[in-house]
Amino acid sequence: MSEINWTALQQAAKDAAAQAYAPYSKFPVGVAVLAASGKVYTGCNVENASYGGTICAERNAIAAAVVAGERKFEALVVYTPQTMLTPPCGICRQVIAEFFSPDAPVASCNHMQQQQQWTLGELLPAAFTPTYLANSTKVGA
Repeated sequence: MSEINWTALQQAAKDAAAQAYAPYSKFPVGVAVLAASGKVYTGCNVENASYGGTICAERNAIAAAVVAGERKFEALVVYTPQTMLTPPCGICRQVIAEFFSPDAPVASCNHMQQQQQWTLGELLPAAFTPTYLANSTKVGA
């Protein structure tokens, strides 16, 4: 496991939030993920007039890392310029569970230098992961 530089991850997430396309919600989000390789990948939310087409920052950051060949991650930071600290939404928690271990730290920070940290397992207990598919039994086979 790489040493986690929380200050650098927070800054990367904040920089990503500055690129967010959030004309509808006015809720910019930036994320930085630390891959097992030690590289940091970022993402921001990209909204769409057809709201279902909106893509969250967490999924954008993970997708960028996957495109670069990453498959394992060690930490994730969400930045929002809000007074309330913002954890990942439900669908993002599920995507995070695909690539992160249950004990991986997930942090939220804001413009007021506040931070809160959870493990993925705390945010999404009993997550549905690839292990369930690998252990499935096909009915009627």
